[in-house]
Amino acid sequence: MRQGFIKVAAVTPKIKVADPVHNAEEVCRRLEEACAKGAKIIVFPELCLTGYTCGDLFLQRLLLKEALVALRHVTEATDGKDALVMVGLPVERDGKLYNVAAVLHNGEILGMVPKANIPSYAEFYEGRHFAEGNRQVVTFCLDGKEIPFGTNLLFECINMPGLTVGCEICEDLWVANPPGTDHALMGATVLTNLSASNETVGKDEYRELLVKSASGRLLCGYIYASAGEGESTQDLVFGGHDLIAENGTIIAQSKRFTGETVYGDIDVQKINGERRRMGTFGSEPDLPYEVMPFRLTVEETALDRTFGCMPFVPSEEEMRNRRCEEILSIQSYGLKKRYEHTGLRTAVLGLSGGLDSTLALLVTVRAFDMLELDRKGIVAVTMPCFGTTNRTYDNACKLARTLNVTLKEVDIRESVTLHFRDIEQDVENHDVTYENGQARERTQVLMDIANQLSGLVIGTGDMSELALGWATYNGDHMSMYGVNAGVPKTLVRHLVRYYADTCGNAELSEVLGDVLDTPVSPELLPPVEGNIAQKTEDLVGPYELHDFFLYYMLRCSFEPAKVYRLAVRAFAGLYDEAVILKWLKTFYRRFFAQQFKRSCLPDGPKVGSVAVSPRGDLRMPSDACAHIWLEQLEEIG
Repeated sequence: MRQGFIKVAAVTPKIKVADPVHNAEEVCRRLEEACAKGAKIIVFPELCLTGYTCGDLFLQRLLLKEALVALRHVTEATDGKDALVMVGLPVERDGKLYNVAAVLHNGEILGMVPKANIPSYAEFYEGRHFAEGNRQVVTFCLDGKEIPFGTNLLFECINMPGLTVGCEICEDLWVANPPGTDHALMGATVLTNLSASNETVGKDEYRELLVKSASGRLLCGYIYASAGEGESTQDLVFGGHDLIAENGTIIAQSKRFTGETVYGDIDVQKINGERRRMGTFGSEPDLPYEVMPFRLTVEETALDRTFGCMPFVPSEEEMRNRRCEEILSIQSYGLKKRYEHTGLRTAVLGLSGGLDSTLALLVTVRAFDMLELDRKGIVAVTMPCFGTTNRTYDNACKLARTLNVTLKEVDIRESVTLHFRDIEQDVENHDVTYENGQARERTQVLMDIANQLSGLVIGTGDMSELALGWATYNGDHMSMYGVNAGVPKTLVRHLVRYYADTCGNAELSEVLGDVLDTPVSPELLPPVEGNIAQKTEDLVGPYELHDFFLYYMLRCSFEPAKVYRLAVRAFAGLYDEAVILKWLKTFYRRFFAQQFKRSCLPDGPKVGSVAVSPRGDLRMPSDACAHIWLEQLEEIG
């Protein structure tokens, strides 16, 4: 529960139809198992204490009486359990029968939520037995205690800020206006659904879509527990399809027809962060609601949930390829529009033979092809200087030749040397002036060539470099349109790999492969024995770490300690904790210190959910202090 994580469970017990005694024992057994696994919210299926398929037996007084006896038994079993538990049963109130979710905690019934939408179509005949649930909360008297009874009932954990639970029952999710919508607008961050959804061909896919879309649209966690083995198969089969979702993503689901319990770790902090970020989430409906408080022990949740090393890169190959194609299209269409608007026919970019400039060239070629412009209008400028190696120079030349663009070479050694002489910079002093002087000379060359040819300078720098400030102010930091500004470094590599695999040109694929194998470097220091001497990741840290930090800091607004915890889990076996902490501190220091560079970025397309443009996603002051973020990391070690 610390840092917002809460372990939840959806449980499908093997029941016997119309046998509340057996069913209560089975529910209690599975409850013990879920609590032992650390689950804090445990959801059982609809009408699980009697079975959903009782039919007209629901009209039998004895069954209803025994269902309440079973409820008492399960309620007693929750005494001393550190969990919020929901079980389904039929309940008679004022001469009407309701399909109810009983919400239990620590030996008490906190409330009863009746099903709001009663289906009586296709294979469903609930209207024959059950009444629609009342929205306004009334009371149900059981054993001398008055229990809140109504749809508009929420359950708030008073010692875990942000955790409020609302309840739906089966059909409630399938209707046009689910009660969960109002629950979420009234503050519910986790919705539960006690269901008895039978299996027909393809229904599981639609069920999954409904749960995903509900959790995404309502920015919430969603726990769906469905009836399974033991229900009558007279006409229907129930597969026990249990799902747990968060913000539009299924984080866990059961295999149907197995009766397994499915566990998931819902991040309540992330949910609340999304709601803060999304200003159009909605206002509270003008409805009477009652909120029942409960407490859970605050402890660190043992996470079952996994976190990928590369949050910007889909792990599944087919999805990754689709994503790469989509991003290349966004980049090239953005550049295409700029050329349509300006009426220009020439593009100028610095081609180093490295990853970023290679991607920028590939995007520019795509844009020119879409505009049916001659590729010779793309002027790729290679500018050898003190740190240029034969490998990157050769690759730049090969790329220009295989893509049939114009290659122009401008050796800047002499001009940089003269500039150093003018400002009294010792050429043997390889300090920041030595490095940045070369970067700014390259940008000046590109800008002036673009003026000569009436063209645009295409920026090559990526989002990871901008996040770290690993760009020379008014050097490679500047362009007339930055096609890579929304692409993190880990994704750049996959975009180039995708292009190499799909271009259908063996020579181009070969040179792209060598570019991918070349260490990332600005090549501003002299080579050592002909090899790159200045490797970026040795200086600022591995980009896969920084991209991970960037995603969870900006996209999820997580605190540094939580980012660290997730990184340790995601990179276990790749980086030890000390290394992760070292580079995380570097990330925060550089991110805050280098905002002034991001505050004056050139135009460039946003391609994903994280961006650093000062005109869009990141309205951050250039002189913000990083003290409290770094202080939290110092407490770790």
